[in-house]
Amino acid sequence: MGKPIVAIVGRPNVGKSTLFNRLAGHRIAIVEDTPGITRDRIYADADWLSHDFRLIDTGGIEPNSNDEILTQMREQAEIAVETADVIIFMVDGKMGLADADREVASMLRKSNKPVVLAVNKIDRIEEAANAFEFYNLGMGEPFAISSSQGLNLGDMLDEMVTHFPDRSGEDEEEETIRVAFIGKPNVGKSSLVNRLLGEDRSIVTDIPGTTRDAIDSYIETEEGKFVVVDTAGLRRRAKVKENVERYSGLRTMTAIERADVIALLIDANEGATEQDERIIGYAHEMKKGLIIIVNKWDLVEKDDKTMDKFTKELRIRFHFLSYVPFLFISAKTGLRSHRVLKEVARVYKNYCRRITTGILNDVLSKALLMKEPPVVANRRLRVYYATQIGIKPPTFVLFVNDDSLLHFSYMRYLENQLRASFDFEGTGIKMEYRERKDR
Repeated sequence: MGKPIVAIVGRPNVGKSTLFNRLAGHRIAIVEDTPGITRDRIYADADWLSHDFRLIDTGGIEPNSNDEILTQMREQAEIAVETADVIIFMVDGKMGLADADREVASMLRKSNKPVVLAVNKIDRIEEAANAFEFYNLGMGEPFAISSSQGLNLGDMLDEMVTHFPDRSGEDEEEETIRVAFIGKPNVGKSSLVNRLLGEDRSIVTDIPGTTRDAIDSYIETEEGKFVVVDTAGLRRRAKVKENVERYSGLRTMTAIERADVIALLIDANEGATEQDERIIGYAHEMKKGLIIIVNKWDLVEKDDKTMDKFTKELRIRFHFLSYVPFLFISAKTGLRSHRVLKEVARVYKNYCRRITTGILNDVLSKALLMKEPPVVANRRLRVYYATQIGIKPPTFVLFVNDDSLLHFSYMRYLENQLRASFDFEGTGIKMEYRERKDR
């Protein structure tokens, strides 16, 4: 990665996500009064003075809990500690020193990582003395802060950066492909991400809705470097009752906006739904790279025609996605899972494809000769020339005599001609029309 990694850890509801959001500069982690809201590790870029670093927010650590989710939250926090260069150990200055704080401190000492002790919720000067009690943890000087108000963070951050490793000689990070896995709850997104990463990166249980946040992971393969985002499952709005799930849905939309390639997972047993159509439609409108992955294919009774039949049904359902490839996998058994990142890399290549102006205009000239634009009010659309002005997605500008003569069906025809001539499978294409009056 190149950047130092800082993990914020502590027992539940001490304000870890509030500090995370404050340092990241925008609201990434869910912040509620309910303990256990941040279940997985959340990543964000942050900086202090001249130091850039990577911040990890973790779920609260309940050292002695037997609850399945709380146990996995503890395991996820332990993984974050192993990954981090520096740890911010957060405690609650209003509640005072708790037995759980001592347990977390014991765990952190075993990690042999630098620890900065942050005593949170010190919102007034007269409460600063509350921090002295935490010297008993043996974790060094306690820094009295208020993450909600942004008070007294400077000294804590100054101490934090003194522990950063010297990485001045490292090369700049290569370009990464950002892929977001989206879909309804319990279709296997986290299971697929875990298989791709080769570790239990996201919490996986049989309880729908376990992944509430969009989670970034980094992986390097022979296909390239990837930022893999496992998102919370999107439910129909009528079923979104908790504020937490509403935030998660918004975060999934944000993950789509930030990603290069979107992979929609569909449960092979359930088939595609209106909800799947809505989710992928949002990504389609943004002209993203797209893949549709049919998961749990191992559970389907099939013959040599089943996949073709399923594909035809999906083509009908997603009639507006004729350019999108399909992949049938089982994240649980590993069936064709090795092809996922290979397909992502191929779609990304098309998402970044450039066409020279000469070849582009040759293709469009032939298309115009094969099918002339329709006459509107005794006038015919004329296309003078075209040029590509961008990638991600491939973006083209066509200069025309009068943009009021454009018709949707003819614009679609021109796009289809570009797709027939060049490999744009899996990627949206953006076409702009600019008016240039006849001289």
